[in-house]
Amino acid sequence: MNTVEAVSVLTELNRIYPHTREDMNFLKFENPYQILIMTILSAQTTDATINGLRDELFSCYPDPQTLAAAEQTEVERIIHPAGFYHTKAKNIIGTAKCLCENFGGEVPQTIDELVTLPGVGRKTANIVTNHAFGNPVGIAVDTHVGRLSQRIGFSDNSDPNKIEQDLMKLFPKTWWGELNYLLISHGRAVCTAKKPACERCAISHLCRWHGKMQTKQS
Repeated sequence: MNTVEAVSVLTELNRIYPHTREDMNFLKFENPYQILIMTILSAQTTDATINGLRDELFSCYPDPQTLAAAEQTEVERIIHPAGFYHTKAKNIIGTAKCLCENFGGEVPQTIDELVTLPGVGRKTANIVTNHAFGNPVGIAVDTHVGRLSQRIGFSDNSDPNKIEQDLMKLFPKTWWGELNYLLISHGRAVCTAKKPACERCAISHLCRWHGKMQTKQS
């Protein structure tokens, strides 16, 4: 798929899923510290689960300093619904300590600095730079973005980092900030993991996977 075709896909998705910048934040946060911690916690669970424990977590630990000094067992109690709570509690406490020790208690604004924090990979770093600082220097590739990128024909890779590089080459930077939101929205509503609803998909005529399915059935 070339850039013109790829942009036409996103243009159609942008029409189907109209949004403001605030709408693109599936996690409801108030500052860079909150979106960083919530994104670490969101691995392998739902955004609704993390939004549901947000108030208690940040009323107890409103800043990196208080979280850095927290008892891990108490953090585990609060974040238990998120799953993998032992590892996640260790990571967010460790991240808070790194913020205090290495960054003056502030969330760094670059990918290279963010990925030095415990539990932070490129996906989390991209979410933070985009949503907290309005600076989409990359594209967050989660399961939805990866699945749709392969199905539609944006990428032939399965590794998230390679998919990100393919997307960055394919799309003008003006689309980087919205791409994650649009593909997640479509992945949840139509192009689901178990059974894509091609019969009601507005971009099926542009989709590689749908084309292959039609060829098999003919």
